[in-house]
Amino acid sequence: MADIYHEFIGIFWGFRVDNQYGLVADIGGTNARFALAPLHDLATAVHLRDVVHVATLSVSAFATIDDAIMHYLNCLPDSIERPKHAVLAIACPTDQDTIQMTNTDWVFSVSAVRSNVGLDSLVFINDFYAVASAVPSFTPSETVAIGEGTPVANAPLVVTGAGTGLGLGALVFDAAGHPITIQGEGGHIHFAPLDDEEQYVFDYLRQKHHRVSVERLVSGQGIENIFEALHFKSNGVHLRLKAEKISENALVHQDPICVQALLMFCAIFGSFAGDAALMYGARGGVYLGGGILPRMIPFVKQSQFRARFMAKARLSTFVMPIPTYIITCTQPGLLGAAVVLRQKLAM
Repeated sequence: MADIYHEFIGIFWGFRVDNQYGLVADIGGTNARFALAPLHDLATAVHLRDVVHVATLSVSAFATIDDAIMHYLNCLPDSIERPKHAVLAIACPTDQDTIQMTNTDWVFSVSAVRSNVGLDSLVFINDFYAVASAVPSFTPSETVAIGEGTPVANAPLVVTGAGTGLGLGALVFDAAGHPITIQGEGGHIHFAPLDDEEQYVFDYLRQKHHRVSVERLVSGQGIENIFEALHFKSNGVHLRLKAEKISENALVHQDPICVQALLMFCAIFGSFAGDAALMYGARGGVYLGGGILPRMIPFVKQSQFRARFMAKARLSTFVMPIPTYIITCTQPGLLGAAVVLRQKLAM
């Protein structure tokens, strides 16, 4: 009966579920992470954490996404059957056949990639669509609470995170408690400074960019932008450091401008996360992903992140009970892509 069911759902979606693994990926502006997800037991459950052959590739090392995918597939053991179905999470809008990544120069056609790589089915989803889809699968050890708050069951939740860029997604639930993922590009909303120091940074960046989005401050490049502006204000000299160096100087050497830059980054991130909680009514919690915050959890706890999250004037009492969590799951994007792959094949 199970074989008949698998054949039926495969025909419904236009393909047969007869290969052992599906291809999943989490592709950002800097790194592209690939893995294989098992396709067995789709009718009941998928062992989502059994993804295998995880590999991280540098986006800049490949001229096209096709090259990166084929490199990964060609490095698999000969005993692995080539996957025929794929769900790839990527850091940009995915609602058109032509996809242009925001923080790298990859531009491609989804249908062309599917044909070139030899896939029967290929779905691209936003990277924070993937992370939001993964949240219900997290174990308690895969998140760290920042401040107080208690989640409300089946209430909307928000996922945001800073890395190469700033992502935002949400998860809502229908009357039966089934999750529905919402994707968007909320990281590109307009930045609004809240004090004189932030106003200075905003004015500094506005000389370079006609429009200053939140991502210009809350991301790896955002940390660099903040530091550059503050350094110029203090020394009258334009100096740009890598985000990793600024963070190292702040956390280890206690360089005052680096500390100030990292504190401002955390404060602005807190304001943005609180705004997102207001927009989605996220009583289920706000989950913080990306590659930056998990590396500096003690610093975030001591920063103004949580205070700024709650500082919503007349609506402060609305956001105060909402918990905030840093995601420490090692591969939430891959996990989320595997969740979506299961959903696509099992419907």
